[in-house]
Amino acid sequence: MNTITTLSSLQPILPEIVMAVGAMVLLMIGVIGGGKGTGVNLLSTLLLLAVAAFVYVFQPNQTQLFGGSFVVDEFARYLKLLALLSAAGTMLLSLDYLQTEHQQRFEYGPLVILSTLGMMVLISAADLIALYLGLELMSLALYVIAASNRNDVKSTEAGLKYFVLGALSSGMLLYGASLVYGFTGTISFAGIAKAAGAGGIGLIFGLVFLFVGFCFKISAVPFHMWTPDVYEGAPTPVTTFFASAVKAASIAMFVRATIVAFPAITHEWQQIVVFVSILSMALGSFAAIGQRNLKRLMAYSSIGHMGFALVGLAAGTAEGIQGVLIYMAIYIAMTLGAFAIILSMRRDGKLVESIADLSGLARTHPTQAFFFGALLFSLAGIPPLAGFFAKFYVFLAAIHAGLYILAVLGVLTSVVGAYYYLAIVKVMYFDDPRPAFAPMPYSVRLVLAIAGLINLLFFAYPAPLIGAATAAAKSLF
Repeated sequence: MNTITTLSSLQPILPEIVMAVGAMVLLMIGVIGGGKGTGVNLLSTLLLLAVAAFVYVFQPNQTQLFGGSFVVDEFARYLKLLALLSAAGTMLLSLDYLQTEHQQRFEYGPLVILSTLGMMVLISAADLIALYLGLELMSLALYVIAASNRNDVKSTEAGLKYFVLGALSSGMLLYGASLVYGFTGTISFAGIAKAAGAGGIGLIFGLVFLFVGFCFKISAVPFHMWTPDVYEGAPTPVTTFFASAVKAASIAMFVRATIVAFPAITHEWQQIVVFVSILSMALGSFAAIGQRNLKRLMAYSSIGHMGFALVGLAAGTAEGIQGVLIYMAIYIAMTLGAFAIILSMRRDGKLVESIADLSGLARTHPTQAFFFGALLFSLAGIPPLAGFFAKFYVFLAAIHAGLYILAVLGVLTSVVGAYYYLAIVKVMYFDDPRPAFAPMPYSVRLVLAIAGLINLLFFAYPAPLIGAATAAAKSLF
């Protein structure tokens, strides 16, 4: 009877158990088989992610486990589904790439699963120890897959740079957590919220160091320095994983820890978030203008978009968090679609990444050019595409919170950022065509079609996403 009770109490973490056991089984199969059957391994990884996402749809609404360290609520469910869908999109983009580039290794799938498992723990973390454990489980696998192309100097450099800077940021986050624990006497977010009412300079110092770790993971200025080099050097599907699933988990960590643990000092952390948001929007908009490599441009684009997402967090309200959640869902769709196009840029058997290589794409591949153009307009925030509504909700929340200057600066930097997106459209539609790319693989077509249609048709039926984001935001308050 006790055993049955114990097993039923673990039902809320069934997706995590499935992922952990699945990763171990796939690793053992790979070792026993001598690394053969990599394609089956990748498909099994995709199946595991789909099963975990399916189970999460039917999870209980509000549950706490392990003494309140692990929370399953609407917020966690929403962002875990985003992370799982992002990981599944990454695996679809990886299927043809790994085979064509002769990088099929059986460790790749289990590493993606383990990193996603870390994200799921991180999203549900309700105390500082669970947060750190989830963060490190996510990051350790990322360090390896960033350097997975061992024959490429850039990939090795990307993995090493991410590892060194990631370890530094984790150390600073851990130091901040120790300061918060020292001044509040608890690691629980709920306990910290009660103790933080007394304030104190020591607690503020701890919060600042925590924010250093958070900002590093979401590539926010001034802790963005790793992003362009890692995005350019890592294999393109891995870059997609960094730009989508990792961002979803990291923003979840930022939002839950800030809103749940520090409501008593909202004014203090709000100033930090506003400052970081402005810097990220400005750097992401201006630094990308001179980029000629698409992956580096997407790196600076992601920095800017994280700045826009932080506008909603800066509001510190349920409406603001709703805006962040809507923004992340749309941003992930835009990112997966954009990287599907980058992965389809293959000429003479080699991947090309320069913006100039897109010259005349509208004449050689009109469908690709149309979808990429729509995604770029959406990234720029041009109505009626989904990207416009993403920015609309975060700016509206900032205005309702009285952050008028932040909202105005957000709109201005968005206009500046539109320049480099529209410059790519000009290259595709008005420059002389270059030789055509190789046919797009079916798995890449599927990702592009889904992402493109979401961005094109979101305005016609936004209710499901807005409803889910509203319920998720309210669960934190």
